[in-house]
Amino acid sequence: MKRMWSPWRSRYIQSFKAPAKKGKKGRSLFSAARASDADRKNLVLWRGKHCFVIMNRYPYNSGHLMIVPNRQTSTVLDLTPPEMTEIMETLQKAVRALDAVMRPQGYNFGANFGRAAGAGIDDHVHFHVVPRWNGDTNFMPVLAETKIISEDMEATWKKLRARM
Repeated sequence: MKRMWSPWRSRYIQSFKAPAKKGKKGRSLFSAARASDADRKNLVLWRGKHCFVIMNRYPYNSGHLMIVPNRQTSTVLDLTPPEMTEIMETLQKAVRALDAVMRPQGYNFGANFGRAAGAGIDDHVHFHVVPRWNGDTNFMPVLAETKIISEDMEATWKKLRARM
């Protein structure tokens, strides 16, 4: 597949990072979204004690969500048992909401740990929930190497926010 240069994406990601202090990493865009009360602007759908759900601004499919621990860490090994438990309970909550609102026929669930594994945001571990439909890989990605997102993100946000 061809690569498309998208400098606006890296500028967006970098815009949320606070300057790093000696011995500390900067604040991730997830930490910035968590600290903000502008849920609609940041596409935050739900907030829990240990994690929150946010829509992916660069989705693989309509309804692509991310479950993000409230506490910023770059490794899954730092997550506590209560954090991991809430993340998995939140996965069920997210799938129920997506089932009700979007009726997908399957899901991808996973994470990329570290830049070498494909993490675009490697300083704050997060888990992807991607709804899938039979035939969602149609002629556009195959022939034009272009993915079509079929619904406006704000419309999806409104429906999922009401359900979660």
